[in-house]
Amino acid sequence: MEDDLVARVAAHSQYRQLKRRRDRFGWTLAVLMLIVYYGFVLLVAFDKEFLARRIGDGVMTLGMPIGFGVIVFTVVITGYYVRRANAEFDNLSDAVVKAVQKEARQ
Repeated sequence: MEDDLVARVAAHSQYRQLKRRRDRFGWTLAVLMLIVYYGFVLLVAFDKEFLARRIGDGVMTLGMPIGFGVIVFTVVITGYYVRRANAEFDNLSDAVVKAVQKEARQ
């Protein structure tokens, strides 16, 4: 019974659409995160002078707000993923479940 249900869900067109959209979205966010994170690491490795520039007359350097920006970016894209998953992906998932249940009754 379980194998049959899994096969029906996997073959359903709405499930394939959900999987395709969720995968593309996840990979897009992953690539953006890698660019931001490794961009910062590469700045640390190859342009220390840029990150060591002081901001104004204080002791703060450019590296601090840029590093903080990496952390904020991570929180923002995580929140964006959760919001979209709760709105769009959950609705598509519910639609797949209802469609497969409806087909099973027929």
